[in-house]
Amino acid sequence: MNTATLRELLDRHGLHLSRDLGQNFLTDAELARDLARRAGAREGDFVIEVGTGLGVLTRAIAGIADRVRTVEVDAGLVRALEAESLLPENVELVHADAREIDWRGWVGEAGGRPVRLIANLPYSVATPLLRTLLDLRDVLEDWSVMIQSEVAERLVATTGDRAYGSLTVLHRLTTDVDRIARVAPSRFFPQPKVDSSFVRVWPRAKSPVEEGELAAVERLTRAAFGQRRKRVTNGLSRIAERAFPGLEKSDRREALEARLREVGIDPALRPERIEPEAWLALARAFAKDDLPVDGHGLAGEATEAADD
Repeated sequence: MNTATLRELLDRHGLHLSRDLGQNFLTDAELARDLARRAGAREGDFVIEVGTGLGVLTRAIAGIADRVRTVEVDAGLVRALEAESLLPENVELVHADAREIDWRGWVGEAGGRPVRLIANLPYSVATPLLRTLLDLRDVLEDWSVMIQSEVAERLVATTGDRAYGSLTVLHRLTTDVDRIARVAPSRFFPQPKVDSSFVRVWPRAKSPVEEGELAAVERLTRAAFGQRRKRVTNGLSRIAERAFPGLEKSDRREALEARLREVGIDPALRPERIEPEAWLALARAFAKDDLPVDGHGLAGEATEAADD
């Protein structure tokens, strides 16, 4: 579907794309087929797609996999897709917000087929959805997604890199990540102002993280990377208040530094210099304090980016 055809289709249905929804559609069908193949899609798969758009990637996936369930939040696009019969018969179109669907329920409908996710993720929801997918690593074969290259850098960063942050730590503890391709703005309509990357993520065969621990690691790293240019003790000061109640500020700081040293972390380090396994060890050390764990949203990631 070239740009002119796409414009005509949108005009025909009175549709206007929304920046708030992060709508940037792939226009290159050959690229879509290549990405679907490199994502590992194969006959017999049940593939979930987020962000149908006008179906360029959807049709590529459907040409390989047995069954595709694709999610689109824009009601106007859903009407256009149905009116124009743009999707093959093995595609089920669902009008929903991907942040609110019952992922495990959907996977349970696969009937024993391998389940993977392949998507051109709307930029507006990419980070929270990436976090959600980490909690589904026990039921998904893998997930391959188009995201902003800036976010992709955070997934593949190594300790000490500027892009290294909370999202990096969570992925390195639980998954392997391969950046399959960089995609120029010219391959989308409308053209985004940034480059995009297509990445494949799959669960690590032997992750050190046990059930329930990832949320605890997230809580620590979000706090620490909120002040990424300062010593790790600065970002963890509020956690120390809850871990060591009743202590004076100076004593509380000493207790926090002692806990860091206990797991092999130099209190003078900045957060980006601390290895993922050390963050996990610190989370386990704090677990004995029975601190409440925050939710899974990655609002803290925005603070990280602002501090870069």
